[in-house]
Formats: sequence, C-alpha cells, structure tokens
Amino acid sequence: MRRYAGTLAGLLAVALLALPAAAQDKPRLGGELIFAVPSQPPSYDGHQEETFGLIHPVAPHYSTLLRVDPFDKTGTKPVGDLAESWTISKDGLVYTFKIRKGVKFHDGGELTAKDVKASYDKIIFPPAGVKSLRKAAYAAVAAVEAPDASTARFKLKWPESSFLLNLASPWNFIYKADILAKDIRWYEKNVMGTGPFKFVEHVKGSHWVGKKNPDYWDKGKPYLDGYRALFISSSSAQVAAVRGERAHIQFRGFTPADRDSLVAALGPKIAVQESAWDCALMVAMHHEKKPFDDKRVRRALTLALDRWEASKNLSKIAIVRDVAGIQVPGTPYATPPEELKKLAGYRPDINASRAEAKRLLKEAGVPEGFSFTFKNRGIPQPYEPIGIWLIDQWKQIGLNVKQEIIEASAYHPMLKRGDFEAAMDFQCGFIVEPDLDLGRFLTNSDANYGKHKDVAIDDLYQRQARATDPEERKKILRVLEKRLLDEEVHVMYTLQWHRIIPHSAKVKGWTITPSHYLNNQLDTVWLTE
Repeated sequence: MRRYAGTLAGLLAVALLALPAAAQDKPRLGGELIFAVPSQPPSYDGHQEETFGLIHPVAPHYSTLLRVDPFDKTGTKPVGDLAESWTISKDGLVYTFKIRKGVKFHDGGELTAKDVKASYDKIIFPPAGVKSLRKAAYAAVAAVEAPDASTARFKLKWPESSFLLNLASPWNFIYKADILAKDIRWYEKNVMGTGPFKFVEHVKGSHWVGKKNPDYWDKGKPYLDGYRALFISSSSAQVAAVRGERAHIQFRGFTPADRDSLVAALGPKIAVQESAWDCALMVAMHHEKKPFDDKRVRRALTLALDRWEASKNLSKIAIVRDVAGIQVPGTPYATPPEELKKLAGYRPDINASRAEAKRLLKEAGVPEGFSFTFKNRGIPQPYEPIGIWLIDQWKQIGLNVKQEIIEASAYHPMLKRGDFEAAMDFQCGFIVEPDLDLGRFLTNSDANYGKHKDVAIDDLYQRQARATDPEERKKILRVLEKRLLDEEVHVMYTLQWHRIIPHSAKVKGWTITPSHYLNNQLDTVWLTE
C-alpha cells in the first residue's frame, strides 16, 4: 500500500473542517436547532446500538478518531476529528495517528491516546457480556496501542483498503478510559464525551437537549447555542412540526408527497436537499427450497423486473428512485449505468427479458400459473409499494404470487429462521463502502438469509477487500456483482432508496449524504436567525 502523507492529510482535514459549506455566508452564532427524531435510543452507548434513534440526539456529545467530511455529498471521504494527522506503513499493516492536544472531556479531563485505545478495545475486543455491534468490522485488527499520550496505533493482520473509512464510523464514540476501567457499561446510561455539545437532559418519550460546549477543541464552533431533539414517531406529526415551524428539520427523510406538501405550504421558508440513500430492498430467495434452488428460476424472477420504468413511477410515491447494483449511485465504486444494463434484469428491452424469463421457467419445469408466497415487512414505506410492484412484475411472466405481511418486530426473526420461500430483505449502511455493504453475501454470514453457498463470492469479497489499487478493486467488484446478480442470482436488488430532507431555510451548514447516520455532530450547523 502506498504511504500516505499523513501530516499533510491531517492539515488538509483541519482546513476542510474549519470552513463553512462552500462559499456560504459567514456563520451566525446563537440559536437552538430543533429537530424531530422518529425513534428513541434503546441505550446511550453508540458501540452497541444501530438505530438513528441514538445517533441523531447523541452524536453531538462525542468526537470520533476520524469522521466523514461533513461537506462531502458522497459520504465517503474520511477526515480528521480527534486525529490531527496519520501515516500508513508501506505494507499497509500499521496505521499511526497523532491525537490532538488540549482536547477536553465535558468533565474537564484531558483526552489522550489512552482514551482512544480504551474505546477501540471496547469495540474490537469487548469482554464477555459486553455487546459490540461492530466488532466483526475490525477482524483485521491485531492490536490497538497507545505508545504515548498523543499517539494511537492500529496493527493489522492483513492490509484492508476500507480501514480508514471504517475508522470514520459515526458510532465509534471516544469514551474516557478511566470511566471504562471502573465500569465498562457506564456509557449505556450516561453521557460524557468531548463533542461540540454537552448533555443537558433526556425526557423519555419527549425530548433530548444539548448545550454548546465552550471548551470544544475546534475554536469558534459550534455556532449554535444548543439543540433540542423532539421524539415524534408519527410521520404526519413530524411533517406538521416542520410545517408549523416547531421543528427545523428531521434528519432521516420524508416521502415525495411530504416534500411537495411542505414546499407548497412554506414556499421560500423551506429548502430541500436530496440524495441517493445507502438503503436497499432486496429479494431473498431460499436456496434450499424448490424451485428456488434452481438458478434458472431465480434468473427468471429478476428478468421479469422492469427497474427502469419502476424508477420513473415509484419515485413519485415512495422513497426509492435510482436503479442500482451493489453500490450506491454516485459513489466511488458504483456501477456505471451502461455496465449495469448488461446484467440480467437491468437490460432496457423488458420484452426480450420477459421472453427469456418465460423460457427459463418452462425449461426448469415450473408450470404456468405457479404460485408461491412472498413475505414482506409490515412497514408502509417503501416496503408496501415495492411489494405490490414485485407481484405485478412476476404476474407478467405467468406467476401467481401471494403477499404475506409480517409485523415489523417479527420480521427479522422470520428471516433468521429461514421461514420463507421468497422474502423482502433490507439493508441500510452507515458509510457507502463495499466491505461494509457486501459482507452479508458471504457463505457463512448470519445475514445470508437465502443460504446460498458460493466460495467464488467469498474469494472475490476477500480479494476486493485487500486490493489497494482502486481501479483493481473496481474490476473485482464488477466480477462479484455479475456473479451475485446475474450468473447465480443469489439475491435481487429492487431500487435504491432516495433520501429527501425538506428543512427550514434558516438551517445552514448541513449537507445531505447517502447515510442518515452521518453528519449529526452539528458543529458546522448554524441558523440565519
């Protein structure tokens, strides 16, 4: 792996973070940002949770070693947060970070590399009984070291091209080592970091409040005096809060209809940011149940789907839009549309595709009018419209598909049990990165619900993960994608989710990304009045 110019990279990162969004007016100090959150935090510990119900209200209290550049619309550019600079050894096995000096915890204690090591030891090597949701993402890490107060070092077992970006995870809050040493579970019920805002209060079912940290390391920030998160589960109530100007924004996303109603009601008082979303609905087909053990049948099901026409129509009523392969459109490893159109189910000539689908079904011995049950998750958006669309598409090739709606809380256990013939699978990532998005398709993955066994996929995944040249990695990913979606059709992607954030025009300095888990520290955000 090439050596990175660590110090220069760090200086560039600081420069980027010191600037407001490109060419914006000078940020105004003061004001309280009010935002709606549709979910609530199960605990306060980012290391063990996976819901935006935690990340949205809690992230502003913490710093991370690296972060994703808050002004990068692809959400794929790591920059320094607590790391001032870094270097990578020539063999790609040692990452050394210089930690900022003078960073204070909210209790007044000074942060050192010891706190970074303790936090990552908790994430990567948790003791028995301590939950770490992202432990598996750091399988390459052999050790985390803190040779002195301003140096943190990660030693890897093998080179990993995604490692820097993985360290920019918004979940990897840096906790205080002394607290973890006394009670490693303390952060499940308490809040105390080095972030731009200090904790004030959490009233369950009502609100969460943070106030400006006057000792924040990035001098001059945050711009806001504070923030208030309102827990509002009803979609209509969230829209009403923004329409009534009782909330400035909701960071997860609204539907096209919600966007249109807010624009109609508020006119120039509302601004809208949109992006492809690192969330996808897929069809899992149980490879151990007939006829889905036959790849001709699986191929016929994907050939039946007119994704390009669906993109035009479903994007008007649901939170989906782009036709995509295994990576989010517009991000570094996304498949160019012309390449995508060569895959089964993505070809522009739908009549030819459906003719091939019918031929394959007949060849596989599937009778005309064959019936099976498609299980779908009991959540309106976008599961319901996508499910209706799938059944209509399969009808076009002579299949009679019944849909069974499973209550949301029972859905994941059903997938794990394998209690389905074909079912809606789903994934939302926190950073667009092949290593993080594609691990579910490995033979032994717990999320391989269709139970396919494919050592070629396993090998291709490992090869792309260790490829240090981006162009070489792209080539490997295209081969993996073709095998996964075309040659074997282990799974079917439907349409990429589409993120829509209508917000008060008073909100400045916040940039949408493909992930609703990113860009929630709020240090760059300001209000015009």
